[in-house]
Amino acid sequence: MNKGISLSRGKWLYFLGSDDSLKDDTTLENIAIELQSNFDVVSGKIQYLFTNSDSRQIKKRNGIFSSKWSKKLWIKNTVHHQATFYKRELFDENQYNTNYKVLADYEINLRLFKNKKRVKTIPNIIAFCNSKGISKNYNWSLYKEEIKFKTKLSSKLLWPLFFKIALLKFLFKKT
Repeated sequence: MNKGISLSRGKWLYFLGSDDSLKDDTTLENIAIELQSNFDVVSGKIQYLFTNSDSRQIKKRNGIFSSKWSKKLWIKNTVHHQATFYKRELFDENQYNTNYKVLADYEINLRLFKNKKRVKTIPNIIAFCNSKGISKNYNWSLYKEEIKFKTKLSSKLLWPLFFKIALLKFLFKKT
């Protein structure tokens, strides 16, 4: 993502995973008007392409996940980069942290939220996402990444809280 950012020339950036796709051929045209705003970030929805073996969490609301830029980001990832457009200038000071092998997108979104970037949430489904991506394997290394960046972005005193939240999420996902 950082390499793409360094080569980019547009006013807005969008990141789409290799196993994801835009909702349809008119998606970019339909949200172009939203990108004419004074916001730093514009976020919509994604829809998971789920299977019978996927969790109830992914299947609920027909697989539609709405981005939520709120304090809930401190508890769980409530924003998908596949549903989000970022002003190019945000990346002059904010690069993806390559120390986080899987959750760098979550970390940068939490950082942008913490820094009070102006966000507009729209009702549009932007992309279809595979439900079997690496961030959906729920192994403990993902939660360790999450604990690390949340502690770094807040306070070392909150490490025990972030650890407990991560442990509960890990145990819940394993059931």
